[in-house]
Amino acid sequence: MRFAKYHGIGNDFVMVADPNDELGFDADTVARICDRRFGVGADGVIRVAPGRDGADLLMDYVNSDGSLGEMCGNGIRCLAIFAREEGLASGEQMKVETRAGMRVVEILSDGRVRAEMGPPIFAPADIPIVADGPNALDVEVDPGPDFIRFQVAALSMGNPHAVIFVDDAAAVNVRSLGPAIETSEVFPSKTNVEFVQVRSPERIEMRVWERGSGETLACGTGACAAMVATRLLRDGASRQIVSLPGGELDVEWDGSLEDESPVYMTGPVAKSFDGDLDLSHYRGGTS
Repeated sequence: MRFAKYHGIGNDFVMVADPNDELGFDADTVARICDRRFGVGADGVIRVAPGRDGADLLMDYVNSDGSLGEMCGNGIRCLAIFAREEGLASGEQMKVETRAGMRVVEILSDGRVRAEMGPPIFAPADIPIVADGPNALDVEVDPGPDFIRFQVAALSMGNPHAVIFVDDAAAVNVRSLGPAIETSEVFPSKTNVEFVQVRSPERIEMRVWERGSGETLACGTGACAAMVATRLLRDGASRQIVSLPGGELDVEWDGSLEDESPVYMTGPVAKSFDGDLDLSHYRGGTS
């Protein structure tokens, strides 16, 4: 099976073209493919198939642990370049069907990709988070006996996010705190966790623990969630640069709690390599 490895500022994916919509990957197979020592190595696998109901393409995204992902911001940007190079789509703009709904991506003249990420979701039941009130932008989360309680801004970008403002993002023990908050009982579907340091109204720094993938160099939906929370709670601008360990994303949102305006995210995409996978090596055996 042919594949290509792409990344968006270090958030990397095994991309597979499925023009006949006939391939399927079970959780164990995906986990073996994504293993960084015995497999190709990636934060997830993206299968690209024909779209339905007006979409040009379908993005079937699976996290590196084999769990299904509703949406992936860096992944959908990689999909745009991959689809064009593989002849799965023509033109600079594509409508992509995801588990979080329809999204539009556009390849810009400078080679970057701009993605319409949909509006942020604030209703606790739709994030989901167990919380009272019309939103969960200021809730206390108990990660367990080994940690202090944290004030969290929870929202959804088609997938759940918990944004935590910190004084120094570089000093946070992401690999310890991240999984403790991800699996907190108040998040029935678990959550992505963003540790955000506000540098100015136009710039934030962020580290992320991704649900299903662990600490990654970047998270597109997480960058959008962090920007929205910063705009609402820390007087952030309507356009912010989100700096992550893997690079920078340009995120725009001029909405409010009452205005369902979509978030837009722009950033680079790069192809790492391509090759062939012998699926029999990954299915039902050891890598």
